[in-house]
Amino acid sequence: MNTAPKQTILRISKLKKFFAIRNAWKRRIGWLKAVDDISLEVYRGEILGIVGESGCGKSTLGKTLMGIHKSNGGEVVFEDRPLVNLTRQESRQLSRQLQYSYQDPGASLDPRWKIRRSLHEPLVIHSGLDYQERDERVKSILDAVGLPQGHLELYPHEISGGQQRRVGLARILTLHPSLIILDEPTSGLDVSVQATILSLFLDLKKQFDLTYMFISHDLSVIRMLCDRVAVMYLGKIVELGETETIFNHPRHPYTQSLLAAIPVIGGKRITDNFWLEGEPPNPSALPSGCRFRTRCPNALAICAESDPPLRSDWPHQQVACTLAE
Repeated sequence: MNTAPKQTILRISKLKKFFAIRNAWKRRIGWLKAVDDISLEVYRGEILGIVGESGCGKSTLGKTLMGIHKSNGGEVVFEDRPLVNLTRQESRQLSRQLQYSYQDPGASLDPRWKIRRSLHEPLVIHSGLDYQERDERVKSILDAVGLPQGHLELYPHEISGGQQRRVGLARILTLHPSLIILDEPTSGLDVSVQATILSLFLDLKKQFDLTYMFISHDLSVIRMLCDRVAVMYLGKIVELGETETIFNHPRHPYTQSLLAAIPVIGGKRITDNFWLEGEPPNPSALPSGCRFRTRCPNALAICAESDPPLRSDWPHQQVACTLAE
């Protein structure tokens, strides 16, 4: 059993990302709180899953960490360096180590460029390698993601969606990052292709000593792949813990409802019925107190009084619910 202390590679503290809501005259009339006061640590070498309904803020969290969205508050520390007030050179150096894999890999590939040029581009920007050195690295990475070198002469539209995912990964890996944020990396793929891509993720993690943040709505994939899980609801983390603990003993009613929705053939679900109904509240007009209380069958008057913080009353598990036992 490995008892070595965990090393934090990414520390998030009270991170916020709000989007302004404007009227027809471009005046701000409110805020949409996509990421609201999130604190989280990612450990080196782990796979941390981020799950929740569409619109819960999980993709916005990833893009805010990358600087694609500018945060409205909080602190992010990566490799012991704060990701704020960086010079252009410092930002470029850190971007080599922290990479983002888009949900649509084809969108990150220029349709006018052959695969070879797309894979060379990050090295042109971030390294001082000459053409021959770049090409050797590109070919080795292409081999690592399981694509033949003949694909270097193809355009993105000439390869399949699964192959585009591999090219997207190859483009990231040319820079030898330490942490990759994977945004819905298996969406839109056939089941057989998904299995191949997931196996590739694990192989690459071992080969390149990677850490993953794995954003997905597919709970079966999360359970198979991730070491820990963070469950998001309306911009906040409502449950966080080791994967098997969360799946075997979900304590937040929202987590329970998500797990109850997983199809089971010849088995028994965590809960007898999937009771979650309706849409989440408008994120620009959140209810008082616990933002899940309007859909929770266990809600009491106390739930409307304050927004519960994550409680660490259980081993390997934190829950943001006043009534959790």
